[in-house]
Amino acid sequence: MMDKTIEETCEVTYVDRKKVLSVERKMKDESTVQLLAETFRALGDPTRVKMIFALSQEELCVCDIASLLGATESAVSHQLRVLRNMRLVKYRKEGKMAYYSLDDVHIKNLFDECLRHVEEM
Repeated sequence: MMDKTIEETCEVTYVDRKKVLSVERKMKDESTVQLLAETFRALGDPTRVKMIFALSQEELCVCDIASLLGATESAVSHQLRVLRNMRLVKYRKEGKMAYYSLDDVHIKNLFDECLRHVEEM
């Protein structure tokens, strides 16, 4: 059996300096890269993914999400706080109710693209 790592790497060492410099000029700063990694980490939890999916469909309150996921309101609130801190969701108050939705259209687009990607696998 052939080692896949050998098949998937170059057989010679050659660095295309022009391509490397082109990408290097476009590379994001460390704080942006860190924030992007943290965003993907926040989306790396199945419960939070379900919440993002639900909120991509409807604006919901904590009670709605807890009922949908079969979780406690406390657990849902904790996860929503994580998502809110990453600016993935936002809320608005209406009387005594707090309604959650995706923070903006970018989050919906990101989620929809990722969903399409995994559904096409």
